[in-house]
Amino acid sequence: MKKFSYYILLVVVCYFAYIVISLSLVPPVSDLADRKFSMTIQVKDWQGEYHPFVVGPPNRYWTPSGRIPPEMKWAVILAEDSNFYTHEGFDVKAIKNAIKYDLEKKSLKRGASTITQQAAKNLFLSREKTITRKLKEIYLAWRMEQELSKGRIIELYLNVVELGPMVYGIGNGAHYYFGKPASALTPRECAFLAAMLPGPRVAYNPYKNLGKVLRRSNMILRLLRQKGVLSEGEYQAALAQQPNIAGMQRKVDKSIATPPVFTAPSSARNEPAEPPADAAQEKAPEGESAPSGESPAGGAPPAASEDAGQEKK
Repeated sequence: MKKFSYYILLVVVCYFAYIVISLSLVPPVSDLADRKFSMTIQVKDWQGEYHPFVVGPPNRYWTPSGRIPPEMKWAVILAEDSNFYTHEGFDVKAIKNAIKYDLEKKSLKRGASTITQQAAKNLFLSREKTITRKLKEIYLAWRMEQELSKGRIIELYLNVVELGPMVYGIGNGAHYYFGKPASALTPRECAFLAAMLPGPRVAYNPYKNLGKVLRRSNMILRLLRQKGVLSEGEYQAALAQQPNIAGMQRKVDKSIATPPVFTAPSSARNEPAEPPADAAQEKAPEGESAPSGESPAGGAPPAASEDAGQEKK
């Protein structure tokens, strides 16, 4: 029995040693604090192929925090992670509920990932659904919270999220769906893009499940009104607006049928770089603690609905 216990202990020690070593190979989280910093990661297209993707100002669709509408930031926070401004990278209560749910369902369907965890996963980790990845994700999220402001974290997150076939980042998403920069998005359009985040490929693909996306975006608009980000008039105007995505189905079908041409994938690397001239002209706020548009009365954001963010791992 003692020998068996020794082997179990040895396996556990080796497992955690593997995690520590693999995390030591990840680029320093502190580098992300520099708004001029850039790095290249690998993203997957809808055919399952990986391609290099630049995170930072050299990316033509990169949108600094100051150019992202507050309605976009709050839409994502309220729908995906209502405790974003109070947790330190991970939500213990949400993790406990997710573990309980997964044990009951005998699956790994509910991940309880915070925005910080999702940013850590997108920047540093693979998409595999394993306990090892989740442990790495939690640690990296905690490190990001120590090194970065909340404003910087939401900026990074919104610039790497998937919103369509090889459509990554809010800047690319705004151009792809609405033909405009992210800074020109209306509240309805912000809620529409935020509604897609849990599953843009299938569950919340607007070309397959437009009604589902619109219902979720209505829920997000309601949260924005409750928080005080939108006035009653702005809320009613947003509800009345129908997102114009006419003709986009052909574009999606073509993207799926013919893989886009990219340069050959390369291993992830860090690249200190200067921002393009247009990005340098409008400097993002350095000490951002919450998006502008917060309710004058303050207080914690209301909790999102039950299905908000459940498909995220």
